[in-house]
Amino acid sequence: MHLSDRAGLRLKLHDLHVLMAVVQAGSMSKAATLLNTTQPAISRSIAELERTVGARLLDRTPRGVEPTEHGRILLDGGAAVFDDLRQTMKNIKSLDDPTSGEVRVGANPFLAASFVSGIVDRLSRRYPRIVIHLAAEQAETLHRDLHERKVDFLITRKWGPFADDRLAFEFLFDDPFVVAAGAQSPWVRRRRIELAELVNEPWTLPPDGEIWSVATEAFRVRGLNYPRVTMATVYREARMSLLTTGRFLTIFPASSLRFPKHPEIRALPVELSKVRMPIGIVTLKNRALSPVVRLFLDSVREVVKPLAGRKE
Repeated sequence: MHLSDRAGLRLKLHDLHVLMAVVQAGSMSKAATLLNTTQPAISRSIAELERTVGARLLDRTPRGVEPTEHGRILLDGGAAVFDDLRQTMKNIKSLDDPTSGEVRVGANPFLAASFVSGIVDRLSRRYPRIVIHLAAEQAETLHRDLHERKVDFLITRKWGPFADDRLAFEFLFDDPFVVAAGAQSPWVRRRRIELAELVNEPWTLPPDGEIWSVATEAFRVRGLNYPRVTMATVYREARMSLLTTGRFLTIFPASSLRFPKHPEIRALPVELSKVRMPIGIVTLKNRALSPVVRLFLDSVREVVKPLAGRKE
């Protein structure tokens, strides 16, 4: 048996748990309180880990204790070990009922409010005992949650290749941007509209972010000034509310009008941008997924099958 194999056998799950608690709490004394034990017991666990690994795992700083490079590597491995154990217990439990359990999904706010919510509605009708925990965050937070095993997978957009080779991306469908108006708007009766015709209309758009970038580029390439924005907000629901008056225009990803369908909102026949957002499933490579998570993902694939090759 190699030295590394013997070291792996000597690593105790309890000591790994203690290390994770110390880093989370920021000090050994706070970790002792968190774990309802004593500070000497915490110190012994850390010392035992350091003897096994053969390297210092924690540094003391003015802000408390922080993991060394060796400590960070061990923490990553520890998170994976505990995640695998949790998944194993879920798999054992699912032998009795593979259509029940918990699914933890991460998605950006637009997809969480539209596509993912549509999937949840569909799945819950067929499998009412499944509980879905949905985290709606921006990309940086979502990727951190995935690495920390706080979510099982992400449903998100992909802008270019992933820099992190630990992630796998499964393409679902392309999601173009559209100009949207309320069903009462006179513009919905037109079969073709030039973007220049809409410059002086009342608009509600985000003050920054991806939609703002798409809008800015769309008007710029046509030699048009950016339209006067009556209400600048990132909140999708607030912009939809204004659209229903029949007066305002905005820009949305097409999926936000399709999942679920919004008969009070219409996509206008405007050529806006060639930019398309590939939407897909992001997972950690080599991470085992529970049967109930795979059931959720199969439902996602079933819904998007008609869309996978469609170009809007």
